[in-house]
Amino acid sequence: MTKTRLTAAERSEEVLQAAVVAFGANGYAGTKTDEIARLAGVSQPYVIRLFGTKQQLFLATTNRVCDKIESAFRRAADREPTLASLGDAYNELMPERELLVVLLHGFAASSDPAIGETVRERFGRIHKTVGELTGATPEEVTRFMATGMLLTVMAAMQVTGENPISCEWATELLGSLSGG
Repeated sequence: MTKTRLTAAERSEEVLQAAVVAFGANGYAGTKTDEIARLAGVSQPYVIRLFGTKQQLFLATTNRVCDKIESAFRRAADREPTLASLGDAYNELMPERELLVVLLHGFAASSDPAIGETVRERFGRIHKTVGELTGATPEEVTRFMATGMLLTVMAAMQVTGENPISCEWATELLGSLSGG
């Protein structure tokens, strides 16, 4: 039986998926490219050949996460252009905790000029997209984004999402967010 050889684009996709897992678990500073290579089933020099540097790979990973969020919001708005619909779309990403945690690691690594510039631009773009898709007021978009950040932090603490750690305060907070 012969193995089908993957294209460079398919390998890049595998490396990005592995990078989301690794950067989500260990952050930018705590992740080594050889760990990502191992997860992707490729060599570390191949990772560098595909992405150049660890920083460029982290930026590509951050962009991938933001693209996924924006895409989820656009699909939700196609069905119903409301903040509630976009909120439901974000909640559907909660089981993919590593996506949300990559965002937090991007915020934390923003003292690096290139990372900070990319993270600020992408967060601003998501903010603008929410307003454009829903027609919400600036105040409504701000509340929506603040709630999303709270949910992201809670996902990072593993008190929401898939198999949450039970905390009374988290249950109370989630209840108040959902209006119940």
